[in-house]
Amino acid sequence: MDSEPPFEEAYKSLLVKEENSTEVKLSNLLEDECQLPVIDLSRLHGSSEVEKEECKREIVRASVEWGFFQAVNHGISQEVLKKMRHEQVKLFRQSFEKKSGNGSGEKVSGLPGDSYRWGTPTATCLNQFSWTEAFHIPLADVSKSIKSSNNTTLSLTIKEFVTKASSLAQIIAEILAENLGLKSSFFRESCCPNTSYLRINRYPPCPLPFTVFGLMPHTDSDFLTILHQDQVEGLQLVKDGRWITVKPNPEALIINIGDLFQAWSSDVYKSVKHRVMTNRCLERFSMAYFFCPSYDTIIQSGREPAIYRKFSFREYKHQIQEDVRTTGSKIGLLRFLL
Repeated sequence: MDSEPPFEEAYKSLLVKEENSTEVKLSNLLEDECQLPVIDLSRLHGSSEVEKEECKREIVRASVEWGFFQAVNHGISQEVLKKMRHEQVKLFRQSFEKKSGNGSGEKVSGLPGDSYRWGTPTATCLNQFSWTEAFHIPLADVSKSIKSSNNTTLSLTIKEFVTKASSLAQIIAEILAENLGLKSSFFRESCCPNTSYLRINRYPPCPLPFTVFGLMPHTDSDFLTILHQDQVEGLQLVKDGRWITVKPNPEALIINIGDLFQAWSSDVYKSVKHRVMTNRCLERFSMAYFFCPSYDTIIQSGREPAIYRKFSFREYKHQIQEDVRTTGSKIGLLRFLL
């Protein structure tokens, strides 16, 4: 199909080494399946103070023990999620030339021209490579598109989804902050839809499913991530030193802690390494809302003893980009230890 990225052609030099890639192959043997903690968020808005406080405790417990949890009755309607999925599928079915902007024809309307990503341009070996295509979208650009009357169905649907996702992220962040005895208004002052990002993902069928990652192991560089995925298994995370497979739940959103919350909480909440595995026969779709501050926001440990030196979000992003460019991998918070 002309919509498919040319993975095998572009990354031939990496893929021919697959017989020697034992590190990736062996990592796939260390898997268990799990059901992440499932938390009913409707209790936060009910009349029972007892249930509200119990819900908050469950959010805190999951964030401490897992760094991940599943949220049901989360306030984002199935109608909105279905509209997003419909637009997502339409987006990726467009020609590769149009998505990538390599052709002379029309580019994807309503999205910034440089938002499309595929593969891993910086990869120097197979375990640094991701078999995925995505649109990584600064939400400030979506707002600009709407204000300029470039009101595509896609941009309007994204706006509807991220408005709800931002509100949900604010609620979760404030609960986690209050548990630490820290200023919960920090997030309303520093994070908003226009400083956050949306990544719309597609994982095409892969002829080497036990050799190539859909998305290589990583932690997220934000405060919180809100993920909506389809029913094709693929997401895995590290728990107690082992890779475990997350069983998809059609009713739930997945919420996980990012690096900034780990730094801000002095390691009370953990940003957990996770990855996506490929599938030989099935494509997989997901979308992730990254709850981020403005670039000038200072991230400073709020609990003593401080573990990390203070840094701006701009500095953190720059350091990640430099490390990926020079080493092929993200180093992350280890760079900012005191």
